[in-house]
Amino acid sequence: MNVGEAIKVRVTREHARELMRQMILIRRFEEKCAELYTQEKIRGFLHLYIGEEANAVGVMQALTPDDAIVATYREHGHALVRGLPAAAVMAEMYGKVTGCSSGHGGSMHLFDVARRFYGGNAIVGGGLPLAVGLALADKLRGEPRVTCCFFGEGAVAEGEFHESMNLAALWKLPVLFVCENNLYAMGTALARSESVTDIRRHAESYGIRAESVDGMNVVDVEVAARRASDAIRDGIGPHFIESHTYRFRAHSMFDPELYRDKAEVEEWKRHGPIKRFTEWTLGNGTLHQVDLDAIEAEVAQIIDDAVAFAEHSPLEPVDNLLCNVYAPSKTELPVPLRERMAAGRTRTITYREAVREALREALLRDKRVFLMGEDVGRYGGSYACSKDLLAEFGEERVRDTPLCESGFVGAGIGAAIGGMRPIVEVMTVNFSMLALDQIVNNAATVHHMSGGQVSVPLVIRMATGAGRQLAAQHSHSLECWYAHVPGVRVVAPATVADARGMLWTALCDPNPVIMFEHATLYNDDGPVPADGDMAVDIDHAAIRRPGRDASIITYGGSLKKALAAADALAIEGINCEVIDLRSLRPLDIPTLVDSVKRTHRALIVDEGWRTGSLAGEISALLAEQTFFDLDAPIARVCSAEVPIPYPRHLEIAATPQVENIVAAVRGLLRR
Repeated sequence: MNVGEAIKVRVTREHARELMRQMILIRRFEEKCAELYTQEKIRGFLHLYIGEEANAVGVMQALTPDDAIVATYREHGHALVRGLPAAAVMAEMYGKVTGCSSGHGGSMHLFDVARRFYGGNAIVGGGLPLAVGLALADKLRGEPRVTCCFFGEGAVAEGEFHESMNLAALWKLPVLFVCENNLYAMGTALARSESVTDIRRHAESYGIRAESVDGMNVVDVEVAARRASDAIRDGIGPHFIESHTYRFRAHSMFDPELYRDKAEVEEWKRHGPIKRFTEWTLGNGTLHQVDLDAIEAEVAQIIDDAVAFAEHSPLEPVDNLLCNVYAPSKTELPVPLRERMAAGRTRTITYREAVREALREALLRDKRVFLMGEDVGRYGGSYACSKDLLAEFGEERVRDTPLCESGFVGAGIGAAIGGMRPIVEVMTVNFSMLALDQIVNNAATVHHMSGGQVSVPLVIRMATGAGRQLAAQHSHSLECWYAHVPGVRVVAPATVADARGMLWTALCDPNPVIMFEHATLYNDDGPVPADGDMAVDIDHAAIRRPGRDASIITYGGSLKKALAAADALAIEGINCEVIDLRSLRPLDIPTLVDSVKRTHRALIVDEGWRTGSLAGEISALLAEQTFFDLDAPIARVCSAEVPIPYPRHLEIAATPQVENIVAAVRGLLRR
């Protein structure tokens, strides 16, 4: 069917009644929420959908139960029309454990994975890359499904909007983008925020078929949505609907609404969706007043029951506070790599070769795995870790992306939510700042906010660290920023064997795992098992060198420096234990505590800056748990408080070196 071909919606009595029922359900639900808010039964932000009901109702008519929905923070209407029970939604507004997100999401984060409703998103534009990823997952599996993404016109100013449009068009993904243009992004009028106020033109500039529709007319919206969804299912690619609508209430219940005239609001109300549809159906005899009265009575009972359910539902016990931060892993821990290497044959490869072998093995073992990132395909990876994988696995599974970190990382998150096992490569840690929103606000939070319904089995790889004279914007060690965030796991393979084995274990984890590969390690070589499963434990630190006089605790690129320092100190008769953290979140505190209790001294070596460092966190933990076992204050060797310099001698001076570690250990022993 051609996109331009007209679609007629036959508004039968039954269909008209259902459209009316859904719009009235939304309206009365929202009115009740406003009332409950004034009674302080509902708290936080409350964004009402009053006036925009035709958009959710019209669009949902074109979607099947197998299609996915990504909504914005004004999503109560979308959730109710999708079929989420009003009682579960209301209980969520109350923060009750019986809510659709177990009370963890509240008004802005309604989830129901069974209905493929993947939540509202409180970050403007933050759901767009997730929708791209969900659609990508469906396309990779050959599923004939549509992902529908609702957002407001304010999102058009966000970079994630443009990155998502480009990715969806580039990859011809089955996404229906629905922009609910209500003219105001909070309190800023569209004319004040966009040089081009015809929103659909933005989508058209990416080659996406787009149309505008009267968002106050539920039939017009349904017609447009059916036309778009049919085209998407025909394989044409994404479609964009700009729905001209209006919210009759303030942006949120906190909003004093001083930015628009009351006369403007009243003018829009005269053309409201329920009013217009009522006049039309009564006028042509499709519905009668008795039908409207029956709908109102039915909806009133639903709302009363929902409030009663919420009122009488329990709150989650405080003892459950830490539940649903991480999805439980069902994977058995592998046999420790050290034991396997001691028992069997080994071979020597470089760190780079280890990463490449791990990537190839993952792609071979699981059809859900795909690699995505900047220059991972034809270029072979910026560090040559994915060389030749494109030729072996093809462009679908080794996927070059544009330079849009937030867009493709968010797409990876969406694909993971959709059941795939993406490996996303961000070229270097400094570039990952552009994706911080998606990592912290989506990957790390959706399992918790959804009440445990959504998992994000995603691995994000990135190079980190100094030592290559690349100046400040390519050389920082920002691992502690990510290790600060609950909901993600952070690992740092410091040996060739771990570089070879950590990836598969990370892919088996149902949580997002960030893997930091120190850029100075790629040319180093080391032993790996000659055969057999090479997956390694990513939960525990490794004692790389036993000792008795001091514990040197480090990770990543600093491990080889710590071992070299321990060798130098051994000549002086100082026997140091060297511990490789391996996992930076969670930290293996028992191993560290046990070591320090034996050696009575601790030095943490961390290439991050001293202020706010991971070394500082470890120092505090050890002070809390080993204070009376210490014979000297805990010491730290960190990078100097300066952006990493370009000149070689200054770069060396700014970062931990073997002589710094040796001097610090000597200082501990002089105490």
